[in-house]
Amino acid sequence: MPHTFDAETLAGVLGHMNRDHAADNLLIVRAFSDPELVGATMTGFDGDGGVWSARRVDGSEVEVRVPWPGGEIAERPAVRRAVVALYDAACARLGVEPRPHS
Repeated sequence: MPHTFDAETLAGVLGHMNRDHAADNLLIVRAFSDPELVGATMTGFDGDGGVWSARRVDGSEVEVRVPWPGGEIAERPAVRRAVVALYDAACARLGVEPRPHS
């Protein structure tokens, strides 16, 4: 059973991803699901991976679940590392130059 993060951690990460990294959300779902998707919102995550609601060009929605590249996580500090690794993996799949991480 995957680790479950508390509501405060979920809200903080999801708010940050959807407010500050909307383009990264779309890049991730395109890389790991369908390159024709036109929108994505991160809706959840657990110790096994992240979950996005992605929009198709016809307006329909699909759930996309992507496992963390480095395997299961169980601590709050590991969430950022896992999301960054997922972003980097998505860039590699799509042939996009990743931006530097601070």
